[in-house]
Amino acid sequence: MAKRHAENISIGDALKEFIGANRLEKGLDKVNAKEAWDVVMGAAISKYTTDIKLDCDTLYVQLSSSVLREELSYGKEKIIKLLNEELGKELIAKLILR
Repeated sequence: MAKRHAENISIGDALKEFIGANRLEKGLDKVNAKEAWDVVMGAAISKYTTDIKLDCDTLYVQLSSSVLREELSYGKEKIIKLLNEELGKELIAKLILR
């Protein structure tokens, strides 16, 4: 059971403490990376995205269109930068398009 605080704390602080105590951050990062892809790339590209997987600092993106995959490969660095900005931290260092 989690320790109790004598003083009042905000819900956000309580959730951060809970996430840290139960080691849930990596799982949340995976979910947040998927959501960031949809936000940054938009609906048109998300429609061709079949799978997204975050493993360590590498984001693997499965695309159903080889033409789109080739087009996105030219802007990998910019995509990584935009995704990290959306996530609010340097989570992704490498992008693999499949």
